[in-house]
Amino acid sequence: MRWLDVAFDRALLESVLVGSVCGLIGVQVVLRRQAFFTMAMTHATFPGVVIAAVLGVNLYLGGAVAGVLAALAVTVLSRRRGHDASMATAVALAAGFSLGVALLSTQNGFTRNLTAYLTGSILTVGEQDLVVAAAVTAGVALVLAAVHKELLYTAFDHHGARAAGYRTGAMDLLVLLLIEAVVVTSVPAVGTILTLALVVAPAGAARLWTDRVAGMTAFAVAVAVSSAVGGLYLSRAFDVAAGGAISLVAAACFALSTIVAPRQGLIARAAHRRRRRTPPATEPGRAAPGEPVPATGS
Repeated sequence: MRWLDVAFDRALLESVLVGSVCGLIGVQVVLRRQAFFTMAMTHATFPGVVIAAVLGVNLYLGGAVAGVLAALAVTVLSRRRGHDASMATAVALAAGFSLGVALLSTQNGFTRNLTAYLTGSILTVGEQDLVVAAAVTAGVALVLAAVHKELLYTAFDHHGARAAGYRTGAMDLLVLLLIEAVVVTSVPAVGTILTLALVVAPAGAARLWTDRVAGMTAFAVAVAVSSAVGGLYLSRAFDVAAGGAISLVAAACFALSTIVAPRQGLIARAAHRRRRRTPPATEPGRAAPGEPVPATGS
């Protein structure tokens, strides 16, 4: 039917846009080792989306407000003396998700499916979702390009960047806000929970193949878009949830990279260890290292 084709075409475009923006921000997440922070953002977004759905207001607005509050709370708590950043993130993660579930449980007549917020419903995206995804993708790309040097400096040498006069706290908060924008944008496609896989797995796979940030970014975007599009087609072929299929493809790309990556993969590491254990070849008539020198006739 024609309406099914239109829905799938919209879902295909949404998967390309969401994959692109997830790949872009995923590089910053991996370089800064903020996968756990990203998980906290996905969970903290959930109650905002639920509140917006219950009140009948825009889901993006509700998710964005909740995410911004969570990002500010994590930033403030992690910078206080005596507070562990991971502890503050864990509290935000658990509290955010619990609040969303509690709010849903109070709505006896509420008929919206919980999985639509957790794992997405990409085949139901509308024109507004596509416009938001395109705008956020362009905005995130422009911001990352504008502060590229500052982001790299603070990612690789946080203390050195602070000593050089860079506002490291502002850069950290900026990255968290960009992550939140990506998470909220990805809700219609893969939900609040499964966004983590599309952000972290492609960038993590790219990190295994290259050390150059430009190459890593291109690789991450390519893997993320391929995962989103491939997962969408797999969900259509096998009649499974699109969000789950997309996340599984992204995870499979990461798993494959951990095995076959040329320098960081398991095969390459095993070959390197084997070469280190193999004694060097000796010339004819010359003793191998550690062996006695043969006597020669006079």
